[in-house]
Amino acid sequence: MQLDRLPMHQGETARRYRSVFLSDVHLGTRGCRADFLADFLRGMECERLYLVGDIVDGWRLRKTWYWDSHHDEVIRLVLRLARHGTEVVYIPGNHDEIFRDWLGLEVAGVRLVEEAEHIAADGRRLLVIHGDAFDSVVRYARTIALLGDWAYDMALELNRLFNLARRRLGLPYWSLSQWLKRQVKGAVKAIDRFEGALALEARRRGFDGIVCGHIHHAEMRDIGGVLYMNDGDWVESCTALVEHEDGRFELVDWAAERRLSFFRPRGAATPRGAATPRRAAAAPAPAPDAAPAGAASDSATAPAAAAGAAAG
Repeated sequence: MQLDRLPMHQGETARRYRSVFLSDVHLGTRGCRADFLADFLRGMECERLYLVGDIVDGWRLRKTWYWDSHHDEVIRLVLRLARHGTEVVYIPGNHDEIFRDWLGLEVAGVRLVEEAEHIAADGRRLLVIHGDAFDSVVRYARTIALLGDWAYDMALELNRLFNLARRRLGLPYWSLSQWLKRQVKGAVKAIDRFEGALALEARRRGFDGIVCGHIHHAEMRDIGGVLYMNDGDWVESCTALVEHEDGRFELVDWAAERRLSFFRPRGAATPRGAATPRRAAAAPAPAPDAAPAGAASDSATAPAAAAGAAAG
């Protein structure tokens, strides 16, 4: 695919990717790091951009309206990519499920689909879905999901206040809410079951791998011969999954890049757009077998403790 070159800021070098996968931005919430995402989008180009669900938080916007200039900038930059030749595919999640009524339509160059098949540069077939259909809390117990969403919102508000204090102390962003979630044993187990269930579904349908979001946990690993990749979120981890021209996949941790920039001495700054890889994989590697077939139905074992996983 031939891309029209996007206008860049003076002295800025665009990071060029074959494909970029983003999910769980949650535009419309105070916890959304739209400023970080806009910074990432501003300096990159790609042939395909997959928006893997929960880009806009319809649950939150129905309760109270929050939208700032950074949210506008994210929308503007996505549409700018579409105008300049990027194929933009939007797969709605549970928080932006209203857009599922528009599946099959193309709006301003953005195509809405239920799921997508991505063919990597090396020929691997990847299933791209949000993943909420494999979370039994969201699928069968919406009241519990909403309670989990409330608890998660409280954690994100605590995270926002915590980082406001850090900024006033001259310290960079660090996700308290993500750290708290990792300390909850039930959340860790729920995440593991979710990952196993998604990998099992991809293998059942004959795919080489799967790309998803939903649980706000960036990950890339082999599960029973299937490459499982979760692109994370932009309220906690601030991560994107990217594919290079040779088919290598990489998790870019933009919050870590911002921290490195914060601590980098004057005169030692790298060119704008230099990203920090969180994890990379050129090809699937052997790993333990995927979870049993019933794993998906167990993802509700700790809806309150695993609020981030269950309410994502």
